[in-house]
Amino acid sequence: MMTRKQTQLLLQLTAAFLLVLGVQARTWTSADGTKTFKGELQSYDAKKGKVTVTLPNGKRQTFSQDRLSEPDITFAKENGRKASGSSSSGGDIKELPDELPDPDGKEADMSKPVQVYILMGQSNMLGAGRVSGGNEGALENACKNKKLYPYLIDDAGNWTARKDVRNVRVNGRTMKVHNNDWLTLKGANIGPEIGIGHYLGHAVTAPVLVLKSCTGNRSLGWDLLPPGSKQYEFEGRIYAGYKESPESWAKGTAPKPIGWYAGLQYDDDIRNAKAVLADLKTYYPGATKYEVAGFFWWQGDKDFRNKAHASKYEENLIALLASLRKDFNAPEAKMVIATLGQTKKDAGGTHGQIINAMFNVAGESGKYPENKNKVATVYSHPLSKGGSSSGHYSGHAETYQNVGEAMGKAMVEMLQSK
Repeated sequence: MMTRKQTQLLLQLTAAFLLVLGVQARTWTSADGTKTFKGELQSYDAKKGKVTVTLPNGKRQTFSQDRLSEPDITFAKENGRKASGSSSSGGDIKELPDELPDPDGKEADMSKPVQVYILMGQSNMLGAGRVSGGNEGALENACKNKKLYPYLIDDAGNWTARKDVRNVRVNGRTMKVHNNDWLTLKGANIGPEIGIGHYLGHAVTAPVLVLKSCTGNRSLGWDLLPPGSKQYEFEGRIYAGYKESPESWAKGTAPKPIGWYAGLQYDDDIRNAKAVLADLKTYYPGATKYEVAGFFWWQGDKDFRNKAHASKYEENLIALLASLRKDFNAPEAKMVIATLGQTKKDAGGTHGQIINAMFNVAGESGKYPENKNKVATVYSHPLSKGGSSSGHYSGHAETYQNVGEAMGKAMVEMLQSK
């Protein structure tokens, strides 16, 4: 008679067999030979005797090796170390050169799941960097006259394009598609997605989808408040928890709801991003499967204007990452955060609370050991060409490009870590 754990494992194996149909995956067999399923070996833990397999639908399953057939155990032992060197089922991560080369124009290996990176925040994530013009601050001037970012310009002086990275931007209560193209320079303005996309496109051997879903003038402490956040008291006022309204009310009084609730923008942004992924072929031609591999966050301008929101920023960042991983079924997805460009590390007041929170949640701070190699923070002040987040850095494209490159590099470094 099987034990409860054995019964649960058998059900897991059965569910896996019913769920997956991938043609690239290896066929695995249970120890008793009665069940099979398909999946790619992700890792093998010799000490614990655990085998982790990525299913063709992007989900992962971990099994005790004694629940698998002898040939499967042998395969896992021989190939597990090599598999664990990959960041995901999307494949290996290449080393970054000192200077990115021009895109080679080749398409990605479509047998691998599309690696999805979701960009969120407020107006600076949207992007206000000027593209055209020969004046200071324009990207065209930076590339053609100052010879910066040479991988953006081909030998004929035209903008390069990547055929292995899609650039998609959506937002709105009724989803509006602003971009759905191969990564290149189009339109009047850029955000950090160009730098991010080029560095990921060079390093990640799988197809990449850079998916931006955000709206300007939004606060993490109100508009983007993560699900599950509880109401709290600050200086005699009660501040709304998730789905509560209004933003705050005097302690001891009854709240009078308005036409907005805490977390509504979070809900909209997540809904829009999921709508893109549900129609994957429209946004990445030829794609059949995907994996959400990471998140990028550039925000904080609105929160420093509210003492209560600033006081909760660190707590809310931790909750945000947990909610994103849950909503996209991506428990191992990594996050890169960028600080506000005008804020120095030794800042005081609410600016200091915001930047300290961003550095505290990074893995290298040690405050949250579980974030090691999973959360990184980019210090944007040295990368900024002046101005502030409130004024969109005066539209200086180099600020957006510098921050985007740094965020992309930070993500690649985490993907390379074991």
